[in-house]
Amino acid sequence: MEVDDIPLMAMLKDRMAWLSKRQDVLSQNVASADVPGYKPRDLKAVDFEQTLKAATGADASSLTVTDPHHIAASRTSGGFQVEDGADVESSPSGNSVSLESQMIKVAETQAEFQAASNIYAKTIEMMKTAIGRSGS
Repeated sequence: MEVDDIPLMAMLKDRMAWLSKRQDVLSQNVASADVPGYKPRDLKAVDFEQTLKAATGADASSLTVTDPHHIAASRTSGGFQVEDGADVESSPSGNSVSLESQMIKVAETQAEFQAASNIYAKTIEMMKTAIGRSGS
């Protein structure tokens, strides 16, 4: 059995690949901050629910209530709505890259990559421990 055959590991690997590609796109934005007419780009976020459905073959939104005391899951986000918008208005040269917002995105992407790689490493470590104990 390959490590990539385990759904969690495949999802983590895909997530790290997406974050790595996003870091490349964001670095191009930072490098082009002075290029006239340059518009910042970003990768489209991966739909976690669709990824989970593909990995597990189950509908993530259909939680099972097995006890009348369970609280039904809500699909709202607390009344908040997330909207996409431009970083800043374009400069006279037509460039609309905000270095501050790009660097924030870079830092967030780096932190998310570190978290995913830590989970990946810990999972491998737990598997090694389990294999080591199963042989004793």
